Amino acid sequence: MKKFGLFIVGGIAALVLLSQVGPMVGLIISLAILYFAYKQFTKSDSTGGKILWGIVGLIALSASISNVPAILGIVAAYILYVVYKKWNREKTTVVTESSDPFTNFEKQWAELNK
Repeated sequence: MKKFGLFIVGGIAALVLLSQVGPMVGLIISLAILYFAYKQFTKSDSTGGKILWGIVGLIALSASISNVPAILGIVAAYILYVVYKKWNREKTTVVTESSDPFTNFEKQWAELNK
């Protein structure tokens, strides 16, 4: 039953991730342009250059803000990662004295030799 729940959660997360691929790409591109505009703004010595890179940075910032729903895609990717890790987790078995086959064998052998 636990695997079924993980399957359902993983399926929903995969659908959300697929629906958010476009905004995620847009967010990455707009953030890259914003970073480039910031670097050029700090390098520029002229007032005209600073104004130009400031305008480019504001346009890139507004494009980044419009792609904020892409954060849902990032969250969905993380949920898929967690589901994958839980799905492939190996069950740890605790070996107790009563479940160890060699201990039981030794006890039975000792009883046979009496």
